[in-house]
Amino acid sequence: MRSVVGADDLLLVTLDTLRFDVAEELAAAGRIPNLARHLPGGRWERRHAPGSFTWASHQAIFAGFLPTPAAPGPHPRLFAARFAGSETTADGTFVYDTPDLVSGLAGAGYRTVCIGGVGFFNRQGPLGTVLPGMFQESHWEPEFGVASPTSFEAQVARAEEVVAALPADRRLFLFVNVSALHQPNWFHLPGATREAGDSRETHAAALEYVDRHIGRLFAAAARRRRCFAIVCSDHGTAYGDDGYTGHRLGHEVVWTVPYAQFLLPGPDAPEGAR
Repeated sequence: MRSVVGADDLLLVTLDTLRFDVAEELAAAGRIPNLARHLPGGRWERRHAPGSFTWASHQAIFAGFLPTPAAPGPHPRLFAARFAGSETTADGTFVYDTPDLVSGLAGAGYRTVCIGGVGFFNRQGPLGTVLPGMFQESHWEPEFGVASPTSFEAQVARAEEVVAALPADRRLFLFVNVSALHQPNWFHLPGATREAGDSRETHAAALEYVDRHIGRLFAAAARRRRCFAIVCSDHGTAYGDDGYTGHRLGHEVVWTVPYAQFLLPGPDAPEGAR
């Protein structure tokens, strides 16, 4: 990341609440082609979430603690605040001297932009101002929230506007918290009803909905120059697994998340690389 930061734009997408097993199954079945074409080897990486719900996980992510590879470590980190004795800060780590990654990237010349999704980003109360308040620019509308069947389309449209308005020479760190996977998600599955509620199947349908539109987000993020992208879940959620429902609990389906990082070629890349 020491060679990436300052040269490339950065995109961080959290697919809020996405389970690893659902993400893995849909990629293997060819049901999320627009995401799968960017996944290294066409597969998600299995990782452990830094928190069991949105607030805790994003506080950790914005401190540089991305989901950890689900294998014995230590695992060098992409980003880290400077502190003595860090065992996961390596030669390639982007090290910053601020309390969080967002301000660290701002100090490196990036325009930092948040496009929120779930309630922790809605600025409708003091708690909802903390995470978006880390950014120089933040956006949230009811159309981006969990109750909107077209939330991700609206978020992508705002991302396109943000990129178009930014001076060409300004680097961008764009963060998008995708709310579509979070409950309620029953309306993404044809034939599902509010009365029947959410299920693993409606969760999967929500991921297919996101996949149908995420190509526009990737295209916008790489419209000006090459972009380093991270796409991951912040935590999973339970649909009756071992009797558990929801998240903010210690079940494996909550702690195990999909993760991917990859480069999006910029407009100057050869045609075959785009």
